[in-house]
Amino acid sequence: MTKEKKYSTLPASEKAPVMQHWLAEHKARDLAVFQLPEGNPLADIVIIASASSARHARSLADGLSEMCKQEKFEILRTEGYQEGQWVLVDLNDVIVHIFQEPVRELYHLEALWAGAEALPATAAEGKENL
Repeated sequence: MTKEKKYSTLPASEKAPVMQHWLAEHKARDLAVFQLPEGNPLADIVIIASASSARHARSLADGLSEMCKQEKFEILRTEGYQEGQWVLVDLNDVIVHIFQEPVRELYHLEALWAGAEALPATAAEGKENL
């Protein structure tokens, strides 16, 4: 009998679309996904999303964490949850930033990853923008 693995062995490039799709289905807005250069010590992929309120940001973080637990994606920690202005969900090889719009505009993380490869939007987000 083989022992079930605690965490999924899927690469970040396969986990990120699942997370991006989930976020889009749950009304996260303006999703941006960046593939960081190989060997980056921070993560492999960064996802940035906007929430409509602190409650929405916390709800997205809670739901994303629950979905990741079900999928056996490793979750290291969540930061900024209490305030809900900028919630960071650290999944080891994927980092998800959930912002309220004014805070996202203030920090403009997309500029930080300007040299990274921007990945396309998921089918769910494409339908939301129609």
